[in-house]
Amino acid sequence: MAAERSGVARVGVSGWVYPGWRGDFYPKGLKQADELAYISERLTSIEINGSFYRTQRPESWVKWRDTVPGDFVFSVKGPRYLTHVRRLEEPEGPVANFFASGVLTLGDELGAVLWQLPPSFDFEPVVLERFLAALPHTRDAASTAAAGHDEWMQGRTAFDIDADGPLRHAVEVRHPSFETEEWTELLARHDVAAVAADTAGKWPKIDAVTADFVYARLHGDQKLYASGYDEAGLDRWEAWARDHLEAGRDAYVYFDNDAKVRAPFDAMALIERLAS
Repeated sequence: MAAERSGVARVGVSGWVYPGWRGDFYPKGLKQADELAYISERLTSIEINGSFYRTQRPESWVKWRDTVPGDFVFSVKGPRYLTHVRRLEEPEGPVANFFASGVLTLGDELGAVLWQLPPSFDFEPVVLERFLAALPHTRDAASTAAAGHDEWMQGRTAFDIDADGPLRHAVEVRHPSFETEEWTELLARHDVAAVAADTAGKWPKIDAVTADFVYARLHGDQKLYASGYDEAGLDRWEAWARDHLEAGRDAYVYFDNDAKVRAPFDAMALIERLAS
């Protein structure tokens, strides 16, 4: 009888270009161009959050992919144009543009796609159903969708793939109306993960298993974006991750408490704990 599969932990930070980290986490004198190589040697994953703010160019995705070790994984934040400006209305076009931009060139270094909804977005089942249905769950499906990109992207696309593979999605919500079984059941029907967000109590923490992996974003347990995680806090998230790993689920954990240069150190501490 084959042994049950153990999950894989991917632990990192949200973004890596922070001036306040220079001379603290990043050694004094380290060139900004070398920061990704430096941090990727110490973590196992990073969320790319520049894709949230603007459409990235294919050469950027290739550069990031070629900078990190072969066992490193990026998660990628979906564009706010769809989540915050369009508020998920008619998602097919923005989804096509996003995957046409070059994200698929990450190949095996592509982990999950994070979609973060604004605090003003309440639970709208019809809109959410259409959005979730528009998300491709394989690289091949994403490449096919990307072929329908808008004309303005002509000349700045890359969506051919070398090999097919699964494509994961996770959704982070920030309105209390999502604290309902209807939301988690909707996610489960579409095999999309609910983000367990630690936000010092400001926004909901939807800690439910709705896919074959789990995803946590740790913004601070005492003060949003600022407080570090003490031994007790790390104990809680180590236990959370271990429970899922032992159940065969991959666990993505990202620290986003960057204001006081805590995120990379907390991530390294959790990686060390899970390795023992």
